[in-house]
Amino acid sequence: MKFKKFSEILFCLIFLLLSAGNLSAQTTREALEKKRIELRNEITRINELRSSNKQKERSVLSQVEDLDQQIRSTENLIKVTNQQANLLTNQISANTNKISRLRKELEQLKEDYARMIEKSYKSKSTQSRIMFLLSSENFLQAYKRMQYMKQYTNYRKQQGDEIQARTEELQQLNADLADQKETKDALIAENRQTRSQLEKNKKAQQDLMQNIRSKEGEFAAQIRQKQQEINKIDAQIEKMIRESIAKSNEESGSAERDVYELTPAAKALAADFVKNKGRLPWPVRSGVVTSRFGRQPHPVVKTISINNNGVNIDTDPGGKARAVFNGTVSEVQVLKGANKAVMVRHGDYITIYDNLEKVFVKRGDVVNTGQELGAVATSRTSGKTTLHFLIYKNMQKMDPADWILEM
Repeated sequence: MKFKKFSEILFCLIFLLLSAGNLSAQTTREALEKKRIELRNEITRINELRSSNKQKERSVLSQVEDLDQQIRSTENLIKVTNQQANLLTNQISANTNKISRLRKELEQLKEDYARMIEKSYKSKSTQSRIMFLLSSENFLQAYKRMQYMKQYTNYRKQQGDEIQARTEELQQLNADLADQKETKDALIAENRQTRSQLEKNKKAQQDLMQNIRSKEGEFAAQIRQKQQEINKIDAQIEKMIRESIAKSNEESGSAERDVYELTPAAKALAADFVKNKGRLPWPVRSGVVTSRFGRQPHPVVKTISINNNGVNIDTDPGGKARAVFNGTVSEVQVLKGANKAVMVRHGDYITIYDNLEKVFVKRGDVVNTGQELGAVATSRTSGKTTLHFLIYKNMQKMDPADWILEM
């Protein structure tokens, strides 16, 4: 009895482990497909943005930066597609082995069933069954024989049902196998085409890079000058934040200049903002991150470092900046070299939407998640429509990628 109970527990554990494995494979497959679609959309978006800028007089440096971004996205797409193909290869192998095992089991079941039918046929007459019962020595034996015949009939039915179930499972596995092979072939074909495009982009980038290498000093000077302009804009933004904090605290009777004095309502709003970390919507309807948070090597001239206190997002011409969370507009300012900026306060958290050519809100307005704040400016020189988006907690810089969903 103990052994039987142990066997049942062991069987349950094995079943749970197999189920978990299947669930894990399914989750991985879905995650990879989601990532592949995201990367394809990103590459499409980059292509569209590049196409819209082709008529513009753009610098060689700008062209190489665009190509570098597209190459990185394409390489990531190839990597994810390879992972999908490898996963499918493993699943095809597992299903092939399972089909082989099921076929053997089905053959055995059919052989057992055939012997059972043959035996049943030889003793199928009603008379032989009655004689089998009447030849019992007593009532108890007759009852047991009747139960035996009933169990035998049920067992036959069970065997037939099991054969039917195994046959259907085998048919389904064969269909799944065909679908998996077709999907894998499609992924391989897509990867072949993607690699071809990647090689073209790399060749175009190499041609442009030869020009850059011959004038590296000149381009390095351009990058440093651009970084100095960015630093001036960042300084204006931090001054705007500090003045906003001081102004708000002065209204509440506090002399603190670097940290907001929070009311109970502001504390609750800040807590809600934190609860949504990693799930906030993008500040534009559609776009591509072209420069990420923090200090990093320049994507083209690697010897030069660049710094970004937020992220830069290229969007469609005429794209609108949208509030990523409920809050109050605390400042609207014109920044020298960066058009207009809108600052939205969420308790002691701040989101800033910089490089707007038009603004749809004013200081003191209460805004909701997704509400349009202004139109993003399009550069006359590069043809790019770029939003500079930042998140602060008081005066502390935050990486927007930690807060915005799948950034």
